[in-house]
Amino acid sequence: MVHVAQFFWGWLLASLLLGFAMGWISVVQRGEGVAGAWGRALWALVVVLVALALSRAVPGRPGYWLDLGLVMFGLYLAGCTVGAYLRAWVVARSTPPA
Repeated sequence: MVHVAQFFWGWLLASLLLGFAMGWISVVQRGEGVAGAWGRALWALVVVLVALALSRAVPGRPGYWLDLGLVMFGLYLAGCTVGAYLRAWVVARSTPPA
């Protein structure tokens, strides 16, 4: 994993910054999100992919791509979260009191 971080540091930083930008420009709305059967299916997919990566069940280049994709997706989601919360904080501070 250290090799992935050293070799693809630019791509990892880009995914983090892209996530931050998407979180910043998105509408700050605390909606319901994905619920029901779709939510459970997505969580099951994430659990299976992480389990495959941790158990090293996918050998060779596809396993390498799986690890890289999961790390990039995690950084993207972290960037989205930080960007959305910072945007909400900035908007809340600039709103005049009622």
